[in-house]
Amino acid sequence: QVQLVESGGGLVQAGGSLRLSCAASGIIFSRNAMAWYRQAPGKQRELVAVIASTGSTNYPDSVKGRFTISRDNAKNTVYLQIHSLKPEDTAVYYCYAVGRGTTIGSWGQGTQVTVSS
Repeated sequence: QVQLVESGGGLVQAGGSLRLSCAASGIIFSRNAMAWYRQAPGKQRELVAVIASTGSTNYPDSVKGRFTISRDNAKNTVYLQIHSLKPEDTAVYYCYAVGRGTTIGSWGQGTQVTVSS
């Protein structure tokens, strides 16, 4: 019954911004670390941001300074704010709820982000 629904993707020009949203249900949201991944054609899925239940965040160097993950526990929603988009950011972006204990993680369906030059 876990469901993660991403939204906010689209076509943007290089240098633009987007805010992706992920609405979660079926989990005790406030207890889960949440993450955003992306997968470009021909490439492996990669982690771009993670936020712990405490609110602490981590980013790979490739997106640090441009991507910001946040969460609103009252809305059971995780956000990914992206600035200064580059064509290399073009990918399907997936929301992920990190598993707790013996519970495995869950994926959203993904939202397409396309950055034109």
